[in-house]
Amino acid sequence: MTYSQNKSSYPNSTSPLGGRGALVWFCRIAVGLLFIFSGLIKANDPLGFSYKLQEYFEVFHLTFLNGLALTMAIVLCALEMILGFALILGLRINSVAWGLLLLIIFFGFLTFYSAFFKVVQTCGCFGDAIPLTPWQSFGKDMVLLVLVLVPFFNRKNMRPLVSAKAEMRWLIAATAIALGVGLYTYNFLPVIDFLPYRIGANLPDEMKTPPGAQPDEYELTYALKNKATGATKTISDKAYLKSGIWKDNNWQIQGDPERRLVKKGFTPKIQDLVIHDGQGNDYTQELLANPFYNLVIVAYDLEHTNEAALGRLNALAVNLTQNYNIRTVLLTSASPVQAAAFAKAYKLVPEIFYADGVPLKTMVRANPGVLLLKGGTVINKWHYHTMPEYDELVKQYLQKQ
Repeated sequence: MTYSQNKSSYPNSTSPLGGRGALVWFCRIAVGLLFIFSGLIKANDPLGFSYKLQEYFEVFHLTFLNGLALTMAIVLCALEMILGFALILGLRINSVAWGLLLLIIFFGFLTFYSAFFKVVQTCGCFGDAIPLTPWQSFGKDMVLLVLVLVPFFNRKNMRPLVSAKAEMRWLIAATAIALGVGLYTYNFLPVIDFLPYRIGANLPDEMKTPPGAQPDEYELTYALKNKATGATKTISDKAYLKSGIWKDNNWQIQGDPERRLVKKGFTPKIQDLVIHDGQGNDYTQELLANPFYNLVIVAYDLEHTNEAALGRLNALAVNLTQNYNIRTVLLTSASPVQAAAFAKAYKLVPEIFYADGVPLKTMVRANPGVLLLKGGTVINKWHYHTMPEYDELVKQYLQKQ
């Protein structure tokens, strides 16, 4: 029996609501689409979202969950998409309404905690596509909470848009698609790369500050106490000098001054990439300014890298070096001692250089991952699952030189 044939079982969803019907429908669609978008944009980069979860685990002393961060990231992204889709179609509306309410309260708590205590400075709500400050994220969650409350309090009068028999099929399909998106992008890199190391980006340019660009402007705040009267006051560094209060020996600075951002200036997209050798010599510009093709293998964590994939990439590096004199480099955040032992055990050919794990994780969402650079520009990048064979790489890039 279809929905249209069984109107007595599924009455029109707006009629029991009277004049509120339009409002409920607006909130229902708006919340559903926002949750689908939020889940989808994070599922585009589940590994990046898992790094964000690990930041929260560290804040709340839950680091024992780090091993589950990726699984939780994929499931949370899928849950957002499923709940949003189910709300729009009116599937299992009581459970879905409760799920949305609890989820937005949970997210609201996290963003408020981040903003108030200044811990995790980007919540990752919309991944790297739309970076938000903690207070912006909290404000967004509060608006969303208001929207969620409308369908929540009207859930008993909301009716599904599909028949009872079709509900489970729709839910299964939505679950399969939502989980499938996260699993696909984890294994084959994000479909849309919002990171500064995306294909086509010139890395030296991404690290530059244009002439005349204004840097961040900070203000120092001093806590003062008058040793004669016991009075206290807080004053900025500019006011401290201008007022001449520093001449009064009764006023003493208590503790360390607080540094506060007053005005956001220009910030290069890449700020933290420093590549060095085992002796600490800086090779950043030399490697990025190479005018020829060079292959960069990124294995930020050698303990957990895919060793079989690294073996295949090592064989590729041998052929490229011998036949085309391509410079091949392995970037890792491991210690020189650990990297040297690893290279000896696996007879690695690429030169080994070192960088902090944060930019390496941002370069390519794989361990190992691969970038093909020329003149500092990212020509292409691959997950180790999709790395082309030697002949394919030569035909596509090297024979065109």
